Amino acid sequence: MQGVTTLGSKRDPAWAGRVFWLLAAGVLLWPMLVLTEFKVWSLFEASNLKPTLRFLSDFFPPKVEAEFLLLVAKETWRTVAIATAGVALALVLAIPLALLSVRVLSVSALTGKMNKLPAVLRTLLRWLMVLLRSVPELIWALIFVRVVGLGPTAGVIAIALTYGGMLGKVYAEILESGDAQVTQSLLRNGASPLQAFFYGLLPQNAAELTSYTVYRWECAIRSSAVLGFVGAGGLGQQMDASMKMFNGSEVSTMLIVFMLLVWLADATSAWLRKQLG
Repeated sequence: MQGVTTLGSKRDPAWAGRVFWLLAAGVLLWPMLVLTEFKVWSLFEASNLKPTLRFLSDFFPPKVEAEFLLLVAKETWRTVAIATAGVALALVLAIPLALLSVRVLSVSALTGKMNKLPAVLRTLLRWLMVLLRSVPELIWALIFVRVVGLGPTAGVIAIALTYGGMLGKVYAEILESGDAQVTQSLLRNGASPLQAFFYGLLPQNAAELTSYTVYRWECAIRSSAVLGFVGAGGLGQQMDASMKMFNGSEVSTMLIVFMLLVWLADATSAWLRKQLG
């Protein structure tokens, strides 16, 4: 009797609710899978399985010819350049947007209620950041490929616009979530909003801002590769050509390079966080 009581006391009291929500999720997901015509079993059909296995078998060994590696190195450098230039332009856009939309840097907000003009400006800037980040960089790239033609310029502008909105929003949230006491004290004692930022907000949030910026640079490298498929240049454009030719060994080599780039970005982020404490 005592054993039955002990077993009953160990039963999860929330198991019924968890089972209910699991079944509810299944009921909701099934129509979505039907609507999207998601048929995983089609991957194992003979007509699809044979060419897929043949393509995957070409991945090994990776292509390591000197001429091809030189081409990959050139396109890799171009991919990194597109990502870095795009993030640099995004910072030029994001930093002013973030600083102007942060409530804690508003002198008028020290009295409790922000003046009408700064409040309207803050709202408009936040709407602008929503607009910029709501349009994927792939769509921006398709638009600017039509405007400036094929090449890295379209990729740089696409990354700059989308990431400008993302960085501005996250920067503003990071700055507003920190301790505002030092910043408000500086503003009350006559410091300008820019001085309050450099001596109040920035020191306590530098590590988090840097970490997120490096993470976005890592994402920009991946994005620049995807943008290459629509003609924005870089390693993605070369991979697109190799995939169209069903050259798995070349694709394998470029995938290895991508993994190395992501590892490098992750190591850089960890080193910067350590340096900034």
